[in-house]
Amino acid sequence: MRLRLKADGRIVELRDGDEVPLAPAMPVAPKQAPIREPEVRDLRRRAQLTQTEFAARLGVPVETIRNWEQGKRSPRGPARALLAVIAHAPDTVFAALAPADA
Repeated sequence: MRLRLKADGRIVELRDGDEVPLAPAMPVAPKQAPIREPEVRDLRRRAQLTQTEFAARLGVPVETIRNWEQGKRSPRGPARALLAVIAHAPDTVFAALAPADA
């Protein structure tokens, strides 16, 4: 048995010069545009905060904010979700994250 991998990812068997698919063709889902992550620098500037202030409000090290802004790292998981919410309602998020008064 001779097999060939086609450019579209299908595997076919070569029989007497003909190509016979080994499995039925799978429908290919259309590619979707990637979800655009909020630009951390833009969010911070819209909130009129320094990197240090923004980091303190989010509860992360300032180095994390620097790495996100410089593109060295990307926010993941809960941080990504929090930034998406900040993009829509920054005042509400910062109020919820503020330490409770003693």
